[in-house]
Amino acid sequence: MLPAQDLALLRKTLKRELTDVELACFENLWSEHCSYRSTRHLLRTLPTEGPGVLLGPGDDAAIVQFSDTCALAVGMESHNHPSYVDPYDGAATGVGGIVRDVLSMGARPIALMDPLYFGPLDSEKNRYIFEHVVAGVGGYGNCIGVPVVRGELVFESSYSGNPLVNVVCVGIVDPDRYITARVKKPGSRLVLIGSSTGRDGLGGASFASRDLAEDAEAADRPSVQIGDPYTEKLLIDAILAMAATGKVLSCRDLGAAGLAGASSEMASTFGAVIHADRVHLRETGMTPREIMLAESQERMLVEVAPEDVTLIGSIAERYDLAWSDVGEVIDEPRYIVRYLGETVADLPIDLLVGGAPLCSWEK
Repeated sequence: MLPAQDLALLRKTLKRELTDVELACFENLWSEHCSYRSTRHLLRTLPTEGPGVLLGPGDDAAIVQFSDTCALAVGMESHNHPSYVDPYDGAATGVGGIVRDVLSMGARPIALMDPLYFGPLDSEKNRYIFEHVVAGVGGYGNCIGVPVVRGELVFESSYSGNPLVNVVCVGIVDPDRYITARVKKPGSRLVLIGSSTGRDGLGGASFASRDLAEDAEAADRPSVQIGDPYTEKLLIDAILAMAATGKVLSCRDLGAAGLAGASSEMASTFGAVIHADRVHLRETGMTPREIMLAESQERMLVEVAPEDVTLIGSIAERYDLAWSDVGEVIDEPRYIVRYLGETVADLPIDLLVGGAPLCSWEK
């Protein structure tokens, strides 16, 4: 649910009521999970530059020089709420997400690390979460051939009912050939690659920004995504093959806020038109809101020139992956979603991406 003050601000700014799709986009992209609206000012105080830093904040992963011929792509993310609700799948999809973040830079993932924080093990609930989180991280990593090379465990009472599940991924890439997550030019196409879209994970970004309730396991279970590491392995190989052609202009993982999140953030320097009815689906009767916000796993969005769409599609098919040409980059700062010829969202893209008002937890 979008906070009342945010909804009032949007109505005033847009001078109209919002559509169902627009409301869902703002609910997710203005959530703490996506916008860092209460922590952004703190994050800006952290060091982000150095002699070996080739690419800092703003992309799916950082790029750090390792040698003249090799750079490291490094990313870290937390999957705290999902791992409390469903420890195995929550942790496993955390691995899948950070691996795709590194992959989106054109880097081959080679190692995982997992700093984990739980409540004391004399609690049966804490033991259950601990055992299944560790199994989820290792199980997903094993299936995709990326080992967990280091971990950290902390047990302390403040983490009871509020575990911190962090996953780090490191990948390798040519320092002159890494890919970024911002679109490069109007007229290029946005191609969705990977698993079919279902209703799993709907509202995951806004769910991850809420306080956990006592009945979270039952109430929030539909918001936890289900991973498929075998499809992820195919996706890794396919995206690396696409990157090797030099035809991928930009790339982004579909994580929080699904296609709406990935496409709007990716196109925020220009604009985009997304055709929701072109997305390959695994469930019938899905609404435009569900298609745009579903957080089905193992999906990537790539920007390519119109003449290269067929090539990219053929590579996806070589790895038995589905693909769809779902949109285009436009030279107008708008984020537009169409469904069966009808415009279901039309927003200033800078309002949707980065426009969330800052807030403070201080009383």
